[in-house]
Order: sequence, then C-alpha cells, then structure tokens
Amino acid sequence: MHKIELNVEGMTCDHCAASAEQALNALEGVDARVSYPQQRAEITLQGDTPLQQLLDAVASRGYRARLIEEDEGPIRKGGGKLQIAIIGTGSAAFAAALRAADEGAEVTLIERNEVIGGSCVNIGCVPSKIMIRAAQLAQQQRHNPFDGLADREPRIDRLRLLEQQRARVEELRAAKYENILESRPSIRLLHGEASFVDARTLAIRQPDGSNRTLQADRILVASGASPSLPPVPGLAETPFWTSTEALFAEETPEHLLVIGSSVIAVEIAQAWLRLGARVTLLARSRLLFREDPLLGEGLTAAFREEGIEVIEQAGIERVNHDGKQFEVETAHGPFRGDRLLVATGRRPNTGSLNLEAIGVETRKNGAIVVDDHMRSSVPTVFAAGDCSDMPQFVYVAAAAGTRAAINMTGGDAALDLSALPAVIFTDPQVATVGLSEEQAHAVDIETDSRVLELENVPRALANFETRGFVKLVAEAGSGRILGAQILAPEAGEMIQTAVLAIRNRMTTQDLANELFPYLTWAEGLKLCAQTFSKDVSQLSCCAG
Repeated sequence: MHKIELNVEGMTCDHCAASAEQALNALEGVDARVSYPQQRAEITLQGDTPLQQLLDAVASRGYRARLIEEDEGPIRKGGGKLQIAIIGTGSAAFAAALRAADEGAEVTLIERNEVIGGSCVNIGCVPSKIMIRAAQLAQQQRHNPFDGLADREPRIDRLRLLEQQRARVEELRAAKYENILESRPSIRLLHGEASFVDARTLAIRQPDGSNRTLQADRILVASGASPSLPPVPGLAETPFWTSTEALFAEETPEHLLVIGSSVIAVEIAQAWLRLGARVTLLARSRLLFREDPLLGEGLTAAFREEGIEVIEQAGIERVNHDGKQFEVETAHGPFRGDRLLVATGRRPNTGSLNLEAIGVETRKNGAIVVDDHMRSSVPTVFAAGDCSDMPQFVYVAAAAGTRAAINMTGGDAALDLSALPAVIFTDPQVATVGLSEEQAHAVDIETDSRVLELENVPRALANFETRGFVKLVAEAGSGRILGAQILAPEAGEMIQTAVLAIRNRMTTQDLANELFPYLTWAEGLKLCAQTFSKDVSQLSCCAG
C-alpha cells in the first residue's frame, strides 16, 4: 500500500470533485479523496495501479491530472535550496526570477543575446511609445481643432529624436534589469544558447564556443518571440524592415510600404506618416480583422483621412527589390516604395530548445502549451511570455512569470485572463476587454449591445475630438457586462474601468449608476451604459 497525490485541473465546484473521485474509486485497489478547493486528489493504492490509468480515469470526466512529486517544495529532497533555471531575461523571466528568489530558490538566468531585458524595453513597447508620442506632437503642430491656434509644419530632427529614444531605453534597461540583477546575489546570469538534454538538464553553448551543462529542479522557458515572415516569393531576398529596423531607422523613408494589419503594423505606419513619410498599408483582409468590425472600420477611416493609403484585401503575390526601390505585387497591382516594413506577427523562440526530445507539447507555430499555472506537459518544465500559447502582451508575460515562480517553488497560483485588456496606441486609440458580440455568440451567449458615438461624450466635445465610439456588450436578460470595445483618443486610459466592471460582474445598470467625474473620457462608459435604458441625448450635460 502506498499513497500519491494528483493535481486535478478544470474543476469548478464540489460536484466536479465528486465526479472525479467516483471515477478514481471505480478502479480496483484505489481509495481516492478529491478536493475542489485544493484542486488535488489524495490516493491510497492497494496494488500496482498504473499512473496512466489514474490519469485516464480523471480525464474521462473532463478534467486533467498530473502527479505531484514529493520534492515540489522550495527545499529539495535531500536538502539544499531549490535550483531554478530560466531561459530568457525579458519581462516574464525577470518577474519569475525575482519571485523565485524571494521564495528562497537559487535562480540562474540564461540569455543568448548580449543585452538583457527582452523585447519590451529594448525593441518593443518602450521605443515604440516614445516614437508614437513624438509623432503625435508633430501632428498636433500641423493640425489642431482650435480656431485661435495657428497650424505650422514641425521641424523634425530624426537623429536627435532617435538619440533621445535610445537614451531612455538604456536608462530603463539599467534601472529595471541590470541594476536589479546586480543587487540580487541569489540570481546569476549566464550568456549562451540553451537547449534541453532532459527534463532537468540544459546544454548551454557559450559565446566563446564552449559548452556547459546546467541541472535544475525546475526550468522556466521565457525565451520570447521574434518577427515571423509570410511565405511571399522574393521577400526573403530583399532588405525589408522588421519592427526593430523601423523603430531605430536613422533616416525618414520617402515612401514606406507596410505589409500587415494588426498592432505593430498600424502603430508604426501612423507614426512614420506623422514623422514625414508617405505610407501605404497593405492589409491581407482588413485592418484589425480579429476585432469587432466597427474598430477596423473606424481606424481605417481615420487613417485615410490623415493620409495613409490603406489597401484592403491586398493579396500579396511577390516582393522585388532593384537595389533602390521595393515593388510589392498585389491583387490590386504593384506598389513601389523605398522602404518595406513587414509586420505580420511574431513567432515563439522555441525552435532551438530541443523541446521535442523531452516531450514538451507545442502548437504548430512552436508556442509551448501551458495551463493556467504555466505548467507545460512535462512536470518540471514551465513556460511564460511570448514563447507560450498565452496572449502576447508584456503585462501578461510578467504576471505569468510571477505565477510560474510561485508554482515552481511549491505554491498554487493561477492566471485569470477572463478580463484581459488590450490597447493599440494609434490615434485614435483602440482598446478592448472581454467578449465581442461575435465571440459571445460563438459560446452560445445571447447579447444586448449599445454603441455610443463620441459626439455624445462631453469631454470629446470640449476637446473637439469626436471621432470614435464606446461599445458595451452585455448578456441579454441579466445585463451583465461581457465586453467593451473603444475607439477614442484616450481609449487606453478608459478601458480599465470596463476591466473592473467585468471583473466585478457589474451590470450595465450598475455602471450607469456609478459616479464619474464630469468631463473625463471614462465618463463615456457611464453614458454608454445609460443608453441601455434611456436616450442620453435628452439628458442634461452631467445628469446622473
């Protein structure tokens, strides 16, 4: 007779636990007790029942189980501190390293690049938002909505802008990564290319060409992602830009062609237009095709009005380069420009990790499949950030890294993405959270929705910025808020109100009854909520 414990995922109530327990106890020689609050099964075995038979019994009731090993605590069996290896040094990796060290583990970070910090601070979020803000200020000099303020063409010094951008990136990398690493003796850094030997061992090819191995009790893959290229004939043979080259280019393109239609493509396209380039945006289908159609339609109209040539259903057939100019052959004919940005998504950096050798499950694109505890299909291997199959947002990566560390050191922390906000930093901005109407209908939820144009929002009127809308999606009958989609100058600052409303299961009436400061952008959410029961155009300016 011996005892084992299983972690059981997917249970949502005590009835679920009872169902899993019944399936286990139906096996010969098994005495099981399953706890929903603890998400665990304590099993006494009278014989040699195979582990897989136990796992299959739980799976037969729609849940997933895994063996909880004896040494799943912060102290290893046999003594000594828990050893954790982390592949990568980006947001997910650093968040995990700091938390694991706080829990008493010894941590080794492995970075294949010369600089640490990952994509966000170095080549992503930080430099792109600096560039976008500079471009916005340039555009506000050209065009403003006030009669008494004269427009003028801005004087743009691209090299000085770039110097300031690089300086801020270096400053933040030092403050948030390099200096922190130096202050934490329980975290060490190794430079090199890591790959798996087995589920607890990494081979590391170091910059000098030498090799070493590293053994750890737990391994977190936080290797990030890189730009992926569409299979377009001729493209690979041309000097195209990825987002990195586009953000750090020293000269302004005369005519920038952009292949793409989502976040990176639209943000950089508008920024370069405002910094002096002519821009043509080539979309395979339409802008923001994964979002509510109203968002893509509204952003497309704004782009065209500002001067971006948006080509929908472009059908890219081939890319050529004659030494000076790019030619992109499309279903609408050829387009020529001196620079080409390819922004068609990012692919997880997992191809060189030898994951298949140890049985780590991945998606077709190489993303590591994880559960809400950041566990992979191999018990000792976890994954977080853009290399996993979770949404590619830096704040998701950091949250996932922290929770992975808690779980690797014996804790129990899940990541709830049911109210996940997303922001696209165009002008107007695009922000979403929760379900769209289409997504709700796909899971058989009937909806009731309202769209409030910004011309009904006092702040938009005061600013003379009325392009855009606020949309709320609610469950029919109950009025519970399911999602929000916003196109507005400050949509990114507005969306968190909707996040909290969804998280707290508020109804449209609950939101309509809340007090909002007058002449704020967030008041647009209250007004939209009020449209479910009244005509807001007939209210006084700050009616509650």
